[in-house]
Amino acid sequence: MFKRFLILFILLGLLIGGFIWFKQQQAQQMMAVMATPPPAVVTATEVKAQQWRPRLEAVGTATAVQGIEVASEVAGLVREIGFESGQRVARGDVLLKLDDEVDQADLRGQQAALELAKLKYQRVSRLVKERSVSQSDYDTAQAELASARAQVAAKEATIAKKVILAPFDGVLGLREVSLGQYLPAGSSIAPLIKLDPVYVDFSLPERYLPQLAVGQAVRVNVESHQQDFSGSLAAIDPDVDAKTRQIRMRAQFPNAEGLLRPGMFARVSLDLGREDPVLTLPRVAITYAPYGDSVYVIDEADGKLTVQQRQVQSGAVIDDRVVIESGLKEGERVVLTGQVKLRNGAAVQIDNKVVPAEGAAAQ
Repeated sequence: MFKRFLILFILLGLLIGGFIWFKQQQAQQMMAVMATPPPAVVTATEVKAQQWRPRLEAVGTATAVQGIEVASEVAGLVREIGFESGQRVARGDVLLKLDDEVDQADLRGQQAALELAKLKYQRVSRLVKERSVSQSDYDTAQAELASARAQVAAKEATIAKKVILAPFDGVLGLREVSLGQYLPAGSSIAPLIKLDPVYVDFSLPERYLPQLAVGQAVRVNVESHQQDFSGSLAAIDPDVDAKTRQIRMRAQFPNAEGLLRPGMFARVSLDLGREDPVLTLPRVAITYAPYGDSVYVIDEADGKLTVQQRQVQSGAVIDDRVVIESGLKEGERVVLTGQVKLRNGAAVQIDNKVVPAEGAAAQ
């Protein structure tokens, strides 16, 4: 009886020990699997060589080629208004007329005095030849005639100034006068701006001065219109600002549709007019950090892909691609997306079935 219990106890112990050994082996296998995670799935791209036209970037402000406040040179009551706010006008268009009744009456009186002065001068001219009047009388008549003519011309000029004309083609701003209003001399009537062409003023550091020349191609982009406007460099200020060490420049742009308006903030891109060979990568492939920019370079050995982080020197941006000044060679493969889950020596698997557009990836 005792032997039977002993045999049963031994068999039960072997059964329990075998079960425990099996579970230990299973746990070790699971730990081994967890210790070697599967390769990370990434997308990849290659370092490309391309010809690049270097550009200088700046910010500027749009200004009008011509812009004034139309004002009255003389005082008077507004008798007629010939424009509306925001209207396009041509040079010579009548904008405003002031009341000139009193001036017209004065002119008629001065014209009558001029006729009398002419008659007197003609009579004295005949008599001086006959020596019937003195030379001084002749000189007086001649001076009176000249004075009468000057007074008529002055009054005609005053009357002409009471008709205010557009000095150049352009667009009027908001009207600042009303019918019947009394305008003192110098009163503003409305702003007038010429919109075609338009200038964009901007500045660049003085170190770029040797690379600048009038006529270079310039592009601008403004917040209100998601498009580029093309123009050319029109002028370079001969002075360098002593405080900022910046050079002021002015570019000119055709603006027939009036999309560019004075005062707009503009992003300026100045084409330096040459082509340089450069290496580029999509912007999203680069990891930016305070200690420097880096990429993950993909290496292949024995059919396995691994990555190594490498520091690079990045440069200018070309349409969502970044110039690589040092650190990479043409044709090297780098990780395009999926850098967050990588470390040095990590195994990767490339899947480029869904590669994001470079512009979308940058955003």
